[in-house]
Amino acid sequence: MTSPTTKLSHVDESQQPRMVDVGDKPVTHRVAKARARVTFPPDVAQTLRDAGHVTRKGAVITVAQIAGVMGAKATPQLIPLCHPLAIDRCDVAIRMEGDDALIDCTVSCHGSTGVEMEALTGASVAALTIYDMCKALSHDIVIGDIRLMGKTGGKHDFLAKEPA
Repeated sequence: MTSPTTKLSHVDESQQPRMVDVGDKPVTHRVAKARARVTFPPDVAQTLRDAGHVTRKGAVITVAQIAGVMGAKATPQLIPLCHPLAIDRCDVAIRMEGDDALIDCTVSCHGSTGVEMEALTGASVAALTIYDMCKALSHDIVIGDIRLMGKTGGKHDFLAKEPA
């Protein structure tokens, strides 16, 4: 939680938005992992399992993995104040856990700013792609729990507490 005295880095003294100046920050190896969850109605999850996770639009998991990588790479075009980064790696892993698809997007770079937004965007775009490819089966599919799982390489490392 942000305290009233915490200074937000994306606003100036006049509370106007600005891109953070990272010119003086050291270049380090930075890694971030984000997760998104897509929950299917039980009958839809069973239909997908029975079909090998292929719909009329194609191989759901494969297409979502590619979309996640594309989303991570497009982050500065989607999020106004993000810096364009030379991403070294982007892995999108999708696994079924019961009626849920868990999407883990891990992004790394050597840079002066982190890749949290790229990982979050990659996981989000993969989740949206799964929804798009499966919406003909149901509109009751829920995208949720998009969160940063961890990051290393910047001023502060972070590891999320797993939900109960």
